[in-house]
Amino acid sequence: VQLVESGGGLVQPGGSLRLSCAASGFTFSRYVMTWYRQAPGKERELVAGIPSAGGSRNYADSVKGRFTISRDNAKNTVYLQMNSLKPEDTAVYYCNAHSPVLGWGYWGQGTQVTVSS
Repeated sequence: VQLVESGGGLVQPGGSLRLSCAASGFTFSRYVMTWYRQAPGKERELVAGIPSAGGSRNYADSVKGRFTISRDNAKNTVYLQMNSLKPEDTAVYYCNAHSPVLGWGYWGQGTQVTVSS
C-alpha cells in the first residue's frame, strides 16, 4: 500500500499550488480521501475530505473558498487545489485514505508547503 504526495513547495502569499496523492495497493474507489496538515508545534488538522464516489466535500473553515479537493478514481489520485495561499497555510500536508467499512486507513509521507515572501 502506498500513498505518495507531490506538488508541494515554496510559494508567495496569494499564489497557488496543486497537491496530488497517488494511491496504490488498495481499492482506491472504496476509500474516503482526506487531506490533513500539520504546522510546526501544532496538532495535525483536517483540511478537506471527499467521499469514495465523490459528491459532497467537507472543508476546514480556514480554507473554505480557497481550497478545492477532487479525486479521479480512474487514476487512483486525489488532488488539493490551493489558491490565495497565506503564510498560515504553511505546513506539511498529508494524504489519508480511510475505509468506513473496514475501519482502517493509510497515510502518505507528507509534502511540505511553505508560503512566504
